[in-house]
Amino acid sequence: MDSIKTDIVVVGAGPGGYAAAFYAADLGKKVILIEREKRLGGVCLNRGCIPSKALLYATHQIVNARESAHRGITFAEPTVNLAQMRTWKESIIEKLAGGVAALAKMRGVQVIQGRGYFEGSNKLRVETETGQQFIKFEKAILAVGSNAAMPKAFDLGNPRIMTSTGGLEIEDIPETLLVVGGGYIGMELGTVYAGLGSKITLVEALDTILAGADPDLARPVIANARKMFKEIRLKTRVTKMSTVGKQIKVESEYNGEKLSELYDRVLVAVGRVPNSADLGLENTKVELDEKGFVKINPHQQTDDPNIYAIGDIAGGVMLAHKAHKEARIAVENINGQQTVFENVIIPAVVFTDPEIAWCGLTEAEAKEKGLKYEVAKFPWSASGRALSFDRTDGVTKMLMDPDTNRLIGVGICGAGAGELIAEATLAMEMGATPADIALTVHPHPTLSETLMECAEVFFGHATHTFSKRKPAE
Repeated sequence: MDSIKTDIVVVGAGPGGYAAAFYAADLGKKVILIEREKRLGGVCLNRGCIPSKALLYATHQIVNARESAHRGITFAEPTVNLAQMRTWKESIIEKLAGGVAALAKMRGVQVIQGRGYFEGSNKLRVETETGQQFIKFEKAILAVGSNAAMPKAFDLGNPRIMTSTGGLEIEDIPETLLVVGGGYIGMELGTVYAGLGSKITLVEALDTILAGADPDLARPVIANARKMFKEIRLKTRVTKMSTVGKQIKVESEYNGEKLSELYDRVLVAVGRVPNSADLGLENTKVELDEKGFVKINPHQQTDDPNIYAIGDIAGGVMLAHKAHKEARIAVENINGQQTVFENVIIPAVVFTDPEIAWCGLTEAEAKEKGLKYEVAKFPWSASGRALSFDRTDGVTKMLMDPDTNRLIGVGICGAGAGELIAEATLAMEMGATPADIALTVHPHPTLSETLMECAEVFFGHATHTFSKRKPAE
């Protein structure tokens, strides 16, 4: 069979892959995009970021309605039509995936549906529904992502034991749901099911949930979760699962006791693993680390000079916007520019209730690195905007290097924190100081003012909270 020749082949059409394909096409390259799923967009669009945020929004309306009674507004108990909810969720995914496909066509990016397999450093075989397709390429960008981890001890082949993929299908509303893992996926999906009425028990092997966030930022989330969930158990080890009728029997160790309990469903949210198997990488010079992630240099280049890797498959924080940034860096290097992924500020957002967002260093990381820093905090209880919609459970926090007066980290916990963190990310990218933020006029009444007033705390003149003035040097 004849081979198709192309400048760049991108394997995987998630937020990193299609961003790379589109950018390369914009720069005049001939690009082929390979995706094994019928819809473009990858896990993020189809089985992750987008559907989870849609369901969080939908179920938050239930919580909001219940909480409005003290404002003098009461509603009847909501009725939930799961089929209609799924249809609505799917319509969002279809619209976005269709948009990506349309943009690929406009840019002249050829999309081939199938599974890519490297036969060498310049040749890819694609297994499609109609047979094999061979592609000869100058450069390849690997963007095949990751998959939800399912420990062998829990993998019974029972659909009642779900990863995030199954959890987002919302097949039913289980009366009892065990969530294994207190990271962002477990907390977000636990919030969805709690809003729908499930009794949630969350277990976490560590001594805290949301371990990546500073404890003072996670505290309001934990407090709200304890109200929404039936129970949160820390330092708990799940040892075995088995099927008992239409339920799952779960054995665990907690507080020195061995527990045996029945749940209607179990959500396993213990991390993600790279999709690096069965790609033919052994036929190239690409090297993997001990966890199966592709090794790369700061140019996103693998040990094979013709192959680049971006997104989850390349390790590091598994975030769509990181993959998007890496896509740009990979394409620019292929195009002859010497761009590197160094000192890039990647914000993180956890869409719990309230949300947590941060960029730069957390306080825990600053301590671990032995850095000197000063901390300023502004409580949302002093924000008129937060008071106006009953969400005073937030806090805005900044870390400053006292020698340079530069910001080294910003963290926010509160409703809409994910939208607010972009200002802090831009400030850090531009090397701004707290004084720069404090001197910037922010509209009133908005939550954005909490960033301005937090910066003013460093200097002792925040209007809506009292702090001792920083001594003059």
